[in-house]
Amino acid sequence: MDINAILIAVAVIAFLGLFIGLFLGIAGDKLKVEEDERIGLVESALPGNNCGGCGYAGCSAMAKAIVEGAAPVNGCPVGGEKVAKNIAEIMGVDSGESVRLTAFVKCNGDCEKATKNYTYSGVKDCRMLSFVPGKGEKACSYGCLGYGTCVKECPFDAIHIVDGIAKVDKERCKACGKCVAICPKNLIELIPYDAAYSVACSSKDKGPDAMKNCKVSCIGCGLCKKNCPVEAVEVTDFLAKIDYDKCQGCGACAEKCPKKAIVKN
Repeated sequence: MDINAILIAVAVIAFLGLFIGLFLGIAGDKLKVEEDERIGLVESALPGNNCGGCGYAGCSAMAKAIVEGAAPVNGCPVGGEKVAKNIAEIMGVDSGESVRLTAFVKCNGDCEKATKNYTYSGVKDCRMLSFVPGKGEKACSYGCLGYGTCVKECPFDAIHIVDGIAKVDKERCKACGKCVAICPKNLIELIPYDAAYSVACSSKDKGPDAMKNCKVSCIGCGLCKKNCPVEAVEVTDFLAKIDYDKCQGCGACAEKCPKKAIVKN
């Protein structure tokens, strides 16, 4: 065995290793992308739930979007005003006015009040009811199915099934919007936390049909609209809707509603 050949081979390998190391070091330094240090600070200020309620994949993506100016500093629905102010301080801007929201289920047709056409015994998932007759066992095709798909989706344990319909605990709700997105009947919406009254119905059936299907269904009679002193109620497609920006919480609409479809929050 030629010792010189071995030494030469070792020297060549060592030289190549040194050369490659230097090349990668220089290339990494030249090609590295500088990350704004504020991204890490903003991410630390966010709650860390990664719920997606802000419209981004998670808190990391949200932080990057805020720093890049693609998302507002008060865009986290879970963090609320406190988190918005902390992020605004990091970014050196004003946090703006932040309105606390909560989820609300637009249905009050529980087991006692809603008429059932049959008893369903399949998979307990509201999304599966799209494939059964009438899209559910309730006579009202707009009503809450009550199988808790929203309950499983909520990361804050803020929604539960009570007497066959979903109910939101507004104190636990962080308005992430996951229940809104997953409800196949589009029954859940985000409303102001301070909203005094809401229409707990989504039925667009005409009065006689609505009354036949549910004891507390809105029948589109318009009494709520006629008696609202600030014109905060409209009736479209036989269904009342409250304009929360106008509503002053006097309760006249709920008092006059003959079916008690308008409830106090």
